[in-house]
Parts: sequence; structure tokens; C-alpha cells
Amino acid sequence: MSDPARAMLRRSIPSPRRLLPAVLFGIGSAGSTIVLLACSAWLIARADEQPPVLYLSMAIVGVRAFALGRSVFRYLERLTGHDASFRQLATIRADVFARMLPIAPDGIAATRRGDLLDRFVSDVDELQNVPLRAVQPLVSAAIVLVAAVIGIGFLAPQSAVAVLVCLVVGIGVALLVQQRAVARAERTTAPLRGELQAAIVEHVQALDVLVAFDAAGAGRRRIDELGAGYAKATRTRAAATGVAAAAMSAIGGFAVAASLAAAVPLLQDGRIDGPTFAVLCLVPLAIAEIATAVPLAASSLRLARASASRVAGAVPDTVPAGIPVVPESPAAPPTQDAPPLIELRGVQASWPVLANPEGGGAGTAATDDGRGAALTRVDLAIAPGERLLVRGGSGAGKTTLAHVLVRFLEYAGSYRLGGIEASTLDPADVRGIVGLVEQRPWLFDEDVRQNLIFARDTASDDELLDVLERVGLREWVEERGGLDAKVGERGALVSGGQAQRLALARAMLARFPVLVLDEPTASVDPARADALLRDLTDAASRSGSSVVLISHAPVDPALVDRIVTIEDGRLPAI
Repeated sequence: MSDPARAMLRRSIPSPRRLLPAVLFGIGSAGSTIVLLACSAWLIARADEQPPVLYLSMAIVGVRAFALGRSVFRYLERLTGHDASFRQLATIRADVFARMLPIAPDGIAATRRGDLLDRFVSDVDELQNVPLRAVQPLVSAAIVLVAAVIGIGFLAPQSAVAVLVCLVVGIGVALLVQQRAVARAERTTAPLRGELQAAIVEHVQALDVLVAFDAAGAGRRRIDELGAGYAKATRTRAAATGVAAAAMSAIGGFAVAASLAAAVPLLQDGRIDGPTFAVLCLVPLAIAEIATAVPLAASSLRLARASASRVAGAVPDTVPAGIPVVPESPAAPPTQDAPPLIELRGVQASWPVLANPEGGGAGTAATDDGRGAALTRVDLAIAPGERLLVRGGSGAGKTTLAHVLVRFLEYAGSYRLGGIEASTLDPADVRGIVGLVEQRPWLFDEDVRQNLIFARDTASDDELLDVLERVGLREWVEERGGLDAKVGERGALVSGGQAQRLALARAMLARFPVLVLDEPTASVDPARADALLRDLTDAASRSGSSVVLISHAPVDPALVDRIVTIEDGRLPAI
């Protein structure tokens, strides 16, 4: 196991302060199970001797107390253990997101969306089994088993030795058999689940295209194959878990026989009485039940180890080359009172080469301009308030330029923002000045209000309606029932042009001094493209922002102040 995975396993264990109550309650529950059986055995055997009931009262009270105690302690163990574990999972998820945020989107482009979702949800969930099914049960069981064997030793040392030997041999055999039977299944369960999740997400997202080309059947067969593989691995693991539990039950029988054989001579010699003999015969059954936690913990730990490796690999440990990092001493960003002057001199940039976390080798970040599109020389100045059109064919470097401007990508050369070199600024500060409206803007499966308000959570409904009017959507929104109108998953209930307008309204609410519109008419039919561009550029200009319009389609020159053409990553000064 790699060091990152080992560190992730350690991180999944709550602090001793939070885990200790669960361990103590687990000891109470397991201890109550053993003492309950001991009291019951002693009570039944002693009652058969028909003593005065006074001599049985203590055992009767003990049976009731430990029967209740076992359930109460078990409930408290589950309550405190899950509380501690879930709090730790929240910390892990926040940490993964915090590591992902600075390098997104281009630094994680090699990871399939479905697989990344599975790592963030299912694999992190699997880590709860480290404290719940491995650490806490093992610690509690070990303490109780040692105490139980010592307790038997006080009654009959020979029986204690016999029970101990049975436990050690039985647990060792169960672990060995389980390891050989399911090691591969446990290693592949999490990756198979990730592949299945990725295949389902990709199939659903591309379903309309697959149906149009009569290719949906192949996708479903792929999902069925992955589902069958995942089901097989899950069944194998479940069967091995059942076999291990059955083996430990059998060990309990052997332990009873061994304890019985060791206790018979003591009973014959009169060194122990009948009730004590009954205790020595039945308590090993409870001990074997507690010992079942050991192979189960080992299985849970192996499965969690695979998930820990996937969670640790969801985000690179080091920032990939080509992705900006926060400077040690970031410079103060320019004021946002007015759009800043943007100056690019000899700018070069390329898409990072990312390791594929699924083991498929390396790949470049996917872009709308083609894979690996790069800037080799860009000289450009954008005046405050200017509307600039950057045009060029597919693969010319337009999207690369957009991602450099918002600091998704690192650059060489000089990129000055309001007279300050962008590389000396925190990338987050740059993104507070330069906003990007992508050609396929992300809309959440919420209403219009929620899709706008996260850009500025203090905005009132009147302000939201005002910005919608500026982008030409107020009447449309009111016809659909107002700001509570749903937009559907990823904007499924709105057209491509309406999605672009919503994205622009969101950017205007954020009050970006500079707006970069990347292929805003890509999802709009040509008949409506000019009207959409006119509305977008006019709305952005009225807000006082500089506008960088990126498009490969023809644009009416009257909509912009200047036009530049990028070709093969080059944009020489004019």
C-alpha cells in the first residue's frame, strides 16, 4: 500500500477522544455477552441443585442486568462510533474538495466524472468501516477476549489454555483462508464500482446521441458487464465473510470440547463444582462469538484500503505542471472599481499532461479546441471597457487563451492585470476580476433563483429580476412562474441560448470587471446566434465590464470594438 493510502487510512480514524467512548461501550457490550452466558449457565446448573431461592437471587439479577446491559451498551457503541466516524468523513470530504479546488477544472480532467463522483462519495463512505468495523471492534474484542481467558484461568487454568489455543489457531486459519479466497475480490471491488459509476454517468449523459446513432445497446452491454463483474466480486466477498463467520462458530464448538475435556478431571477430583463446570462448558461459545470480529475486521480493512488508495489518488499530491499555484507572498490585486488594463506579451501555455488515475496512462485535459491546444506566442492588450472578439478555427488556442486569462492554466511570458503580473497574484483573486462564461455553462438542478444567487447571496429578488431583464430573460422567467421555475439537471429544461443568458446573468451578479465569453453561440442555431450575441455583449457593456468574446463562428463586427485572429496558438501584436 502506498504512503498516501496509508495516510488516508490513518486520517479515517477519529481522534482518541471521540473514539474512546465507542471502544468503552464496545467493551461493555462484548463483556456483557460473555458474563450473561456465564451467569445463565451458573444459574441453570445451580438451580438444578434446588438451593434456597435466596442463593439464586444474585445470579437472577445478574442475568437481567447483563441482558439489558448488552443491548444498551451496543446501542451506545453504535451511536458514539457512528457519530465519530461520520464527523471524520466530513473532514475527509472537505479536505479532498479543498485539494481539488485549486487545480480544478484542468488539473483533474483525466479523471472520468462518474469515477470521481464515486471516489468522493462511495469510497469516502467505505472509510467509515476503518473505525467502525476494524479499529474499534478489534480493540474492544481484544480486551474482552484477554479478560475472558484470564477469568477462565482463575476457574480452571487447563481450560483457559485449551480455549486460548483454539482461538489462536482458529483465528489464524480463518484469516488465512479468507485472505486467499477474497484478496483479489476485495482489491477490485472499489475500482469496479468506480468503473460502473463512470459508465452509467457517461451513458446517461450521452443517451440522446447514442439513441440517434442506434448505439445505446453497446453502452448497456458494457454497463451489464461491469455490473456483473462488480456483483461477482461482491458475492465472493460476502461468501467469504459468511464462511469466516461459520468457521468461527465451528471454532466455538471446538473450544467448548477442549474446555470440557480439560475441566472433566477437575470435576471428578472435586476441585470445581457443577455450576462452575457448566460455566467452563458454555462460556467458550460466547468467546468465539466475540472473536468473530477479528476476521470481519480484517476483511473490512482490506476493502477500506482499496478505497483509501482511490480517495488519495482522486487529487494529485503535487500540483500538475501547467496548473497555477498560490505564490508564497501573493501581491495585492488591483481594485475592482473599474475594468483593469490587460496586457499579454509573449504568452505561452499548454494543457497539462495528467496521469490517468484509472491506470489508463496519461492524457491531456479535454478542451473544446481539441486536445493539447497550446499558445506559442500571444501579444495582446485589452483596454478597460473594450469589447474584443478573438476568432479562430477549432484547435487554434481560443479556449487555452480563455483558461490563461482566468488562471486555470499557468503561462510563460508576461500577463499583467491592471499593471500587476498575474503570476504574483493568488489565482482566486484573478478569478474575482476575470469571469469566464463557458460554452456549456453548468446549471444546477434547482430553480432560477438558486442558479443565480450563489454568485451573490445578498442579492434580493428585485436585483435578480433586474439582471434577468438586462440579459433578456425576465419575461421568459415570469411566464414560467417566476424565480422558482426549475431549470432541470444541467439545464435540461432550458435551451442553449437561455442557458448562456442565465450564465451571463450570474456573472453580472458577481460584478466581474472583465467577462470572457467562450463560444456563447455553440449551442444556439445560427438564426438566433446574432440576436443572442447582441444581447450578451450589450448587457455586459452596460454593466461596465470589459468583454472578451471568443468565437469561431462569424460575428457582426458592429457588436465589438476590435477583432483579432488566433491561429496555431499565435496572436502577434498588430
